[in-house]
Amino acid sequence: MNKGKVDVLLGLQWGDEGKGKVVDVLTPNYDVVARFQGGPNAGHTLEFEGQKYVLRSIPSGIFQGGKVNIIGNGVVLAPDLFMDEAKDLEKSGHNLKDRIHISKKAHLIMPTHRLLDAALEAAKGKSKVGTTGKGIGPTYTDKVSRNGLRVGDIFDNFEQKYAEHKARHEQMLRNLGFVDYDIKDVEKKWMEGIEYLKQFHIVDSEHVINKHLREGKSILCEGAQGTMLDVDFGSYPFVTSSNTICAGACTGLGIGPNKIGEVYGIMKAYCTRVGAGPFPTELFDATGDTIRQLGHEYGAVTGRERRCGWIDLVALRYAIMVNGVTQLIMMKSDVLDGFDTIKACEAYKKDGEKTEDFPFDIEKGVEPVYVELPGWKTDMTQMTSEEQFPENFKAYVAFLENQLDTPINIISIGPDREQTIIRK
Repeated sequence: MNKGKVDVLLGLQWGDEGKGKVVDVLTPNYDVVARFQGGPNAGHTLEFEGQKYVLRSIPSGIFQGGKVNIIGNGVVLAPDLFMDEAKDLEKSGHNLKDRIHISKKAHLIMPTHRLLDAALEAAKGKSKVGTTGKGIGPTYTDKVSRNGLRVGDIFDNFEQKYAEHKARHEQMLRNLGFVDYDIKDVEKKWMEGIEYLKQFHIVDSEHVINKHLREGKSILCEGAQGTMLDVDFGSYPFVTSSNTICAGACTGLGIGPNKIGEVYGIMKAYCTRVGAGPFPTELFDATGDTIRQLGHEYGAVTGRERRCGWIDLVALRYAIMVNGVTQLIMMKSDVLDGFDTIKACEAYKKDGEKTEDFPFDIEKGVEPVYVELPGWKTDMTQMTSEEQFPENFKAYVAFLENQLDTPINIISIGPDREQTIIRK
């Protein structure tokens, strides 16, 4: 933690690394928690005191009383889904209105964006990306093409602005031959969500966050998805529509790069991916099925089955490099407790040649080169310190630190907040 600096926490794989839990564990050390990109396609799951929560747009610091939670300009927000999420949390006794600040510059996901998402995905045929259908891509497309509707617009001639954007989308849908739809009910609830948004602090978040920095407050930035889904550096085109890497915290919140402190990189002890796209270490056998079931690898928001495989050190080294990661956090170590042998991909064979560099294209001609390590065959879920870790697990951690040239400072051995070992 750095006073007067922004620490960034992000995923290093294809998302679903367990960022929500870690933010919740780290939040007591921070005054402010801020989301800097993504939308309601990102599900951050937290479990504590016998309760399970899935956050989509709301920062994971919301459960720690008295913290400021900022939804930054880089986020795309669906008012109806935000309303549902916030009301559910309020039912469980969490006061949100005073804690959440929403950027005026965050873009709004309209009902017609979801229709465009479905229409554009259908038009791709066999080249589908496997989107969540939440309208994220079309909203970011509007943003980049300077046609977006932003949160700050809800206070100024909003109905006319909304009608103009909707009409443009409807023309695009007609051009795609997508005409059989009815959004009246969705639109009604969406407008209710707009009114609900007005009850929160709608702010110029770049000024708010920099004011906190000048006051010496500590800030934790929470990324959504993962590095390998970054629109520039991920496995394009099977990526999300925003910058999920550390640089996205600067553009998604309005902070200078000289304000970045620690960069926490989160990874699983193995690897998963949701949706379409290349995945060099994917397992199609009983081992992959076992990892999926033991790790409960199903999407927090979509319920989609996650593809599972061994840890990919080529991709991780690349992710550490482009993010400037200073320390690693390893999740779901306990999922591998029962395996006789653990594999790790230390290099690729690309078109017959061995490489440790992450290539431009991993969709074709990539074969993982594995190293095998002995499993620890020990239930670690009840352990409370690293001294209790079995020797073979300690050897696995040391191997990863050596390969990745970055310390692993936090290890998760179960879903609960308490099942988190902070190494000395």
